[in-house]
Amino acid sequence: MKVAAVAFYAFALGLLGVGVLELLTGFEENRCSMTYMFEYPEYRRVALPRRLARLYPAYGLYLYGEGLYAQETRALKLTGAPVLFLPGNAGSYKQARSLGSVALRKAESREGGLHFNVFTVDFNEELVALYGGSLLRQTHFLHESIKAILRLYKHLKTPPQSVVLVGHSMGGVVARALFTLPRFNTSLVNLIITQASPHLAPVLALDPYLLDFYSTVRQKWVNQANKLRNITVLSVGGGYRDYQVRSGLIALPCPSADHNKLSLVATAVPRTWVSTDHLSIVWCKELVLATVRAFFDLIDPETRQFTENPEKKMAVLNHHFIRHPVRMPGETQDTSISSLGEKVYQAFRITVGSQCKVHKDRLPSVYRISVPWFREDSLTTVSVPSVTEISGMLHTSRPDNNSGVLLQLHTAPNCQYKVSIRISFPRMLGQILRFCGPIVPVYTAVTLLLAWGGQLSSILKSRRAVDMSQVVSKGLQPHKVNLPVYILHILLSYSGFQEVWSILCLPPMDNLPSTLPDGTFHSVVPAKEWPHLLSPLLYILGAAVAYWGSTLLCFIIRLFSLILAPLHRPFVFRDCGTLRLQTQVFLTLCLTVMSAVSCAALSLLAAFLLHLYRVSLKVLLAPQTHKEAENGRMDAKPLDQSKECNGTPLLSECALQEVRDDLQFHLCLSSLFTLPVMLSAPSLIHWIRNLRYSIKMASVEYVNGKPLACLYPLILFLFSLYFSPSKGSRCLNILTLFLCAQCRTFVFRAEVHILIFSDTSGSTHKGHARERPFFSSKSVTSLMKLFKHLVVLIRAEVDKQIYAKKS
Repeated sequence: MKVAAVAFYAFALGLLGVGVLELLTGFEENRCSMTYMFEYPEYRRVALPRRLARLYPAYGLYLYGEGLYAQETRALKLTGAPVLFLPGNAGSYKQARSLGSVALRKAESREGGLHFNVFTVDFNEELVALYGGSLLRQTHFLHESIKAILRLYKHLKTPPQSVVLVGHSMGGVVARALFTLPRFNTSLVNLIITQASPHLAPVLALDPYLLDFYSTVRQKWVNQANKLRNITVLSVGGGYRDYQVRSGLIALPCPSADHNKLSLVATAVPRTWVSTDHLSIVWCKELVLATVRAFFDLIDPETRQFTENPEKKMAVLNHHFIRHPVRMPGETQDTSISSLGEKVYQAFRITVGSQCKVHKDRLPSVYRISVPWFREDSLTTVSVPSVTEISGMLHTSRPDNNSGVLLQLHTAPNCQYKVSIRISFPRMLGQILRFCGPIVPVYTAVTLLLAWGGQLSSILKSRRAVDMSQVVSKGLQPHKVNLPVYILHILLSYSGFQEVWSILCLPPMDNLPSTLPDGTFHSVVPAKEWPHLLSPLLYILGAAVAYWGSTLLCFIIRLFSLILAPLHRPFVFRDCGTLRLQTQVFLTLCLTVMSAVSCAALSLLAAFLLHLYRVSLKVLLAPQTHKEAENGRMDAKPLDQSKECNGTPLLSECALQEVRDDLQFHLCLSSLFTLPVMLSAPSLIHWIRNLRYSIKMASVEYVNGKPLACLYPLILFLFSLYFSPSKGSRCLNILTLFLCAQCRTFVFRAEVHILIFSDTSGSTHKGHARERPFFSSKSVTSLMKLFKHLVVLIRAEVDKQIYAKKS
């Protein structure tokens, strides 16, 4: 059985590795040209009022310059048109170099003295795509930066009234979030260009700040679409080279009647026709030139500033980013092949071979994959004769009322072409991970929870704990997870069941972001939606991560115990690693204070390390000396027979077996607690990066049980508390069902479910212990419940204050 489980999970891990490898490397080579600067760049800091400097010490505003232009603008006497660049997740303000350098070179080659003043914002390279606690602060600082930029032009007769924003990655999302501020004047920004910005949904929702931020921005732009109709927004995606932000997420959620909002992929931009990765989209020369050319065409000759006419802005953007001004010279023939797929998880390998009778002066052929419902066309130019391989994959699904994908061959005359279309299984795995990858950690948590439930059931039945690898291998139970979730989504498609669901105040079911090109969300996902068909495969991949991850964690703990062995004397007590009650209360207070004054993720990590240290001590006490028979029973040697060493009685075999059982239980618990620690890592990194500015987190951390999590590992130091495993094992099926149904997109909710189950499962499995506990477990349970209710009340009060401030 163990060999079969290892082989199965090794095969599943291989599938996951093939999909990840295809996702990271299965695309064309980078055909972008690098942008170069001809003079040394300078970033001149723009002084902000002291109030802003004290309020945002980690942020800054800079003006880009080179050579003579940098010297002329030292006094900040500016006469150009203002353009503000916004970096994204962990992005540097120096990424504005490509845009500023190309714009400067272009201005020098033109007559009339038209030029741009390119500003850039320093967001301290914050990881806002993983921790959204700083998104609102960045939005407020952006508002202040725009007002500071416009103040630099007061000496002009016709000063600019607005600033053009160019946002990369999360910077584009922050640019759209400006309009959610209550005191923001919408006339300050009339044009926004975003590059690889996930407007539709966050790539990974690891905390509720991202959820609230995206929800607020979406409601503003959808519910007040008429008021924001004159705001022109262009969203450009990188294509398949960008594996960090898939191009389907760059679709702008807006009404279809709003023609001032454009979403497209870089492969469809005229005279660009290349796919860019997440970073190269900033410096890709072909795309930067298209942007700068559009900027010059948007200048009003009379005011020498950007035009405010929406029709002219859309005409210029359509010309440079949508229409094809270049035609292939000479005589060509067109051939179209349809039915290349309509779902995003489908992937094809297209091979086009050409043979010509005459090879002299032969024009190249152009192969185009045309997607009629979204601007994600891709063009491939090849010489003839040749054999070319094209990837047939989609960024968005086909709506029901649209025609299929077309493969258009613009061929040369007197040539023969052979086209073969095959399904590519590795690329299909890559597509599945591209669109459904965030669900894999959820299924990992489900597997670990069910494994813990199996451990509890084993303790209840046989009074013995099972080996961790064996119990985790049995955590793959699709009949308990996928089938109930599928039935639940079917029931939620009926309005009557939805009303009952809302009356019971049950949490809403979570869905994947829509793959439709209009970026619309559906409150109810039909049961025939393709993610439900792929959920068993995703469950297998998540179970493989849980199996091999727990195995790796067990190896690390045992290795750590070997390091600790020379530092500790041999233990002869069963309760090794147990702390006294006074010590536990002291550590609990210290971790609680640490969570309040610094960072809750730091206290969670400290508690987790304390638990690992305790488990490592347990490994030293529980050597694997016994041998099990094939039927799983122990050898014939009496378990309660004591051993002696120099006349001193050591632990009996029965006591050692209890220690081994406790070790297996806590190894399984350690693997389960690893997931909340990993999910809280982005907030910890954010706190470390801003430690020089403030010891406390700049924003109030979301209280989703992290202070409680600091108490759980400490309670686990108590070995003799009575515990009912039947109670914990019975609630697991319902808990895993809600976990799988509610956390499909917002992964941070998995942390809440794990901590909830940690509270219901108690602390240890010594329900059959012979000894009496040295203090009552009821007092600890009452204290935990009291603390839990206190945290809930505090959280409710904080929510009220935040809501009052927003209102």
